[in-house]
Amino acid sequence: MTTQAWPSEWLRGVLEVCVLRAVAEAPTYGYAIAADLEAAGLGSIKGGTLYPLLTRFEKSGVIAPEWRTGEGGPARKYYALTDRGRTELAELSARWSEFARTVTDHLAPSPDRGTPAAPPAGRDHPGAPAPAPSRKASS
Repeated sequence: MTTQAWPSEWLRGVLEVCVLRAVAEAPTYGYAIAADLEAAGLGSIKGGTLYPLLTRFEKSGVIAPEWRTGEGGPARKYYALTDRGRTELAELSARWSEFARTVTDHLAPSPDRGTPAAPPAGRDHPGAPAPAPSRKASS
């Protein structure tokens, strides 16, 4: 899947449910969760973002940790959803789906709102000054 550079505000809004989804199939560890999210097209999630979230989930009883010895390497902390975590994932998934539909419906053109207008030529963003009119040289 193509990795898109999504706005960080969007990722913050959806990261919790996506991390829970990444843990739902089977116990997994942090690096594998980050790789799963990247493969899903969410981009590279840094450890400084992921691990505090996992710690918060652990403290709230949404995931349960388990240390497993590595084959020829250090032990890894695996995470698995608890029953509470499965309930949380189902609720967040349903709410996200409803929210995504609401936003999609709002963004779609409708007879009441019309098609969103393109910004005038030469304006990078709303509120930017309009370009000065060009003056033709007199002949």
